[in-house]
Amino acid sequence: MAKLIQNEMMKLLAKKRMLVIGLIIGVLVILFTYAQYKTIQTQREKLGTSDWRTILQQQIIDTQNRLSSSRLSSERKKQLQISLQQQQYYLDHNINPTEPGAPTFIRIFLENSIDLFLPLMVMVIASDLVSSEHSLGSIKLLLTRPVRRWKVLLSKYVTLILAISFIIALAGNLSYFISGLVFGYRGWQAPILTGFSVTKAGLNTSSVKLLELWQYLLMDFGLVWYVAIVVGTLSFMLSVLIRSTAAGMGVMLAALISGAILSNMVSSWNSAKYFFMVNLRLTDYLKGLAPPIEGMTLSFSMLVLFAWWAAALLVAFVVFTKKDVY
Repeated sequence: MAKLIQNEMMKLLAKKRMLVIGLIIGVLVILFTYAQYKTIQTQREKLGTSDWRTILQQQIIDTQNRLSSSRLSSERKKQLQISLQQQQYYLDHNINPTEPGAPTFIRIFLENSIDLFLPLMVMVIASDLVSSEHSLGSIKLLLTRPVRRWKVLLSKYVTLILAISFIIALAGNLSYFISGLVFGYRGWQAPILTGFSVTKAGLNTSSVKLLELWQYLLMDFGLVWYVAIVVGTLSFMLSVLIRSTAAGMGVMLAALISGAILSNMVSSWNSAKYFFMVNLRLTDYLKGLAPPIEGMTLSFSMLVLFAWWAAALLVAFVVFTKKDVY
């Protein structure tokens, strides 16, 4: 098995897709770092101060002004009310929710890329693992080796897990080292609150806990890795079912983009909470944001994603071991 995995890793590295993914992540981190820097500079110039309390107070005023608009939907108003309560909670407890530094940048980057950007990077790898063997005509040669089919597929899946882990680690390291040049490398012990929950009555703060940022980041990385594994497994299944890499990537791309749209439009469609793409933003539960559909929780979303992961993995192995190759 070890030799099979080594062979798959060599084939993956030979395609240089990991290098391309690394370059894409690096460029995006640079752009995002610049955008964050300009945002901070604009706020300081507008308010004439760098004091985070003054900035947060202005954000609270801006949120209150937005709530007075009659053009906002009821769902959007609820989200803003929850955001307002959180901002006030941070202010009342004298905790800066955006402590400057590379660790804070990592948190923001992960939370904004969990449902689309990082899954897209994973999809590029996963969608090609099996379908490329058909395209190159090497699938027959691969299956004539004295190794059972399930072991061949398992070696590819283990390679995928290793690649996903590398992509997540790479994103974290590039975010830290690049953003640290601008914001500094301090802030690992910065306080941050988690445990907010949204109920029908509004924001529930009874379970709020104070953590150091490095502890919060460990949870963030864990949830991002979990989502990436689920998306990667679904793409892996499509790579088994569909011989065309482009077609498999197209299907997965459409699913991810539709999920980003549905998350803002399905508040009254209760059954949509069982779609995997509606459950990808797991980090929102840590921040205490309102879920896309009322009643959704972190454990529920993780369970739904686990069900999709298990079903995709089962289908991939059953189809690969049973179907004829010609």
